[in-house]
Amino acid sequence: MKFVLDTNAMTRLFRREPAFVQQLLAKHRADVYVPEVVFAEMALGVERLGKTKRAKTIQSFIDDMREEFQIAMWTPEVSDHFGRVKAKLETRGAKVEDFDIAIAAHALAVDATLVTSNRKHFERIDELMIEDWA
Repeated sequence: MKFVLDTNAMTRLFRREPAFVQQLLAKHRADVYVPEVVFAEMALGVERLGKTKRAKTIQSFIDDMREEFQIAMWTPEVSDHFGRVKAKLETRGAKVEDFDIAIAAHALAVDATLVTSNRKHFERIDELMIEDWA
């Protein structure tokens, strides 16, 4: 089984939350992916912090995690899922941020379960499998 970590899952890992870390350690590392868009969202957070010690710590974490995990790259399949999901959500009048749709599209493209605590947004995406490791 494959898993895709979203941004709040990475935040839980950064904070070393015991329940999350325990779940992660129980998985084969080759089955855990992080979409590049998650790193983009984290980079936005770093930039918003400016030149602070916390920003440097988070940037170091991002750099380490790029080496630690499989990177789910943006592929034509991701684009197809993104368009399909966004159109369905718009038809239903459901609002979900593009970052979240992109993360979900990565999970759908690699047939993975999305690991998130943000069920409120992601449960609006019909085909998406979700787990909360918190």
